[in-house]
Amino acid sequence: MSEVIKVGMADLKTCVSPDGLTTLGLGSCVGVALRDPVTKIGGLAHVMLPDSKAISGPTVNVAKFADTGIEECVRQMEALGAKRNRMTAKIAGGATMFATQGKSDLVKVGERNVEATKKKLAELKIPILAEDTGANYGRTVIFYPETGEYTIRAVGKGQTVI
Repeated sequence: MSEVIKVGMADLKTCVSPDGLTTLGLGSCVGVALRDPVTKIGGLAHVMLPDSKAISGPTVNVAKFADTGIEECVRQMEALGAKRNRMTAKIAGGATMFATQGKSDLVKVGERNVEATKKKLAELKIPILAEDTGANYGRTVIFYPETGEYTIRAVGKGQTVI
């Protein structure tokens, strides 16, 4: 019997098929789904902020940031037997949730999260196969490492699979 494992905000989890991974409430956050198609090992990171180095002091929660969360997800997948050179990614989220007059960097956190996610995946040489990012609405996602399907649900937008 397969299980769909819940990933909290600023959290990450890994699994082996036939299990899946889900996270709720991706607003400006980005859901980074990683998969090794041979072993069918997957990971899902719920990235809340772009850069751990922008925060002073020690980073306690590595899953919170794009730079450290993606690296940790890859490390955990490798510990289960996945190979980085086979990994692929799909990403969702990074919305602009509040309309504002001044487009300060603080408000553009969704856009910055997407940019930081893409930069880290490029550094790790993990190709992005598909994305559903930006816009102004939240998303809930479910990822199935067995098939690589990344199901995205948004209120008033229906469901899409990338």
